[in-house]
Amino acid sequence: MILLKALLLYLLAFGQGIASEAVLTEITARLARTPIAQGDFHQKKHLKVLHKPLNSTGTFTYHRDKGVIWKTLTPVASLLLVNESKLLTGQGEQAVPAAFGKVFKAMLGGDISTLTEGFNVTGTDQKSSWQLELIPKDEMLKKIISAMVLSGDTELRNLEIREAGGNITRITFTNITHPAQLSGEQEADFERLSP
Repeated sequence: MILLKALLLYLLAFGQGIASEAVLTEITARLARTPIAQGDFHQKKHLKVLHKPLNSTGTFTYHRDKGVIWKTLTPVASLLLVNESKLLTGQGEQAVPAAFGKVFKAMLGGDISTLTEGFNVTGTDQKSSWQLELIPKDEMLKKIISAMVLSGDTELRNLEIREAGGNITRITFTNITHPAQLSGEQEADFERLSP
């Protein structure tokens, strides 16, 4: 849920990044761009007031047309469904700005150009890996989030959200696959997002 809150805050600002167009083009060309991606995540939330990070694990499913399923398995099971108009949790449904669903899907779908809207972007592209650092342009947003760092290879492998207050959330994505179709359970979850 913290990831979603942070991504929603990022949508307050729009603009051009400062990474070279060539670097962004190279990274985009390298990323796997398929209609479906799924895998596991491990999230560590480092709070300044705690000595040990808060850990959670789960699975995610991205579908280009239907949205994202974010399923936390430990320590407390929860389900989050997101598309371009709705966010559905155990607490009920919430309308979301279209841009929120768009950015959340872009993050898991490898759509770098959408992710760079609203940020000053610096990046590096090596033979086997890439990294982008996104700094929000909006002054009010900078008071909450100082940066977001994405890195990977042919997939997004790591996401780090640095809060202005010093807290850091690190998410690692593993076991990423690109099935030809959704499972029955995934179809049923996405059906809950239908109007």
